[in-house]
Amino acid sequence: MDFKGKTALVTGSARGIGKAIAERLANRGARIVISDVLAELAEATAAELKAKGYETAAIKANVTDPGDVNHLIEETLSRFQTLDILVNNAGITRDTLLVRMSEEDWDKVLDINLKGAFLVTQAAAKVMMKQRSGRIINISSVVGRMGNAGQANYAASKAGLIGLTKATAKELAGRSVTVNAVAPGYIATEMTEKLSEAAKEAFLANIPLKRPGTPDDIAGVVAFLASDDAAYITGQVIGIDGGLLM
Repeated sequence: MDFKGKTALVTGSARGIGKAIAERLANRGARIVISDVLAELAEATAAELKAKGYETAAIKANVTDPGDVNHLIEETLSRFQTLDILVNNAGITRDTLLVRMSEEDWDKVLDINLKGAFLVTQAAAKVMMKQRSGRIINISSVVGRMGNAGQANYAASKAGLIGLTKATAKELAGRSVTVNAVAPGYIATEMTEKLSEAAKEAFLANIPLKRPGTPDDIAGVVAFLASDDAAYITGQVIGIDGGLLM
C-alpha cells in the first residue's frame, strides 16, 4: 500500500486509535493532517510524526462546529492541495444506564460521534466529488451493531454512523469515492481503560481470541480500505472485534 502524493485527514487523531491510524498512513507515504479539539496534544503528535520524517500538520477543530469544519478542510487544501482520505475517528463516551442518562449526555455523544462525522464528511465530499476520487472511512463500533447496556447514546451514535456510511456510499459512488466503516470491539485505549475490571473481564469472556484489540489492529484495516486494493469495496462495515460478533 503506497499513499505517496495523497493527503489523509484523521479526526480525533491526537492519541489512541486515531493516532495509530495517522501514523500507519504516514508510514505508507501519505501527508497527514492531525485534527483534534486538544490542540496542544495534536501539535505534539504532529511533531512526533515530523521527527520521523513524515509530512504532517496539526489543525485544531471541533467537529460539531460547522465553522471549524470548513476551516479544517480549507486549511488542509491550502497546505496540501488535495484531500484524498478522510477518517472520521473523533468520538466520546458518556456511559450510564438509560433511566439515569441526562439529555445533555445523550446530545453530547450524538453531536460528536454522529453529527461531527456528518459535517466533516459533507465538507470533504464536496472536494472529493470534484476530484472524482476519494476514500472515507468511518470508525463505528461493535456496540453500534449489537448494543450494550449502559451505552444507549454511544450505541445509537455508532449505529447511526453505519447508516450514514451506507447512504453516503450510494451517493458518492458515481464519483469514484468509496465510503466504508470499521466496527472495533474491545480495544485497549485510554477510553477503555476507564472501564471497571469487571466490565473488562466480561468483554474478554465473550471474545473468542481472548484478548483486547490494539489501535494497530484498527489502523491496518483502515489503511487497506484507504488503498487502491479496496477500490471495489464501498458501503461495507468491517468488524474488528476478535470474533465478539459473528
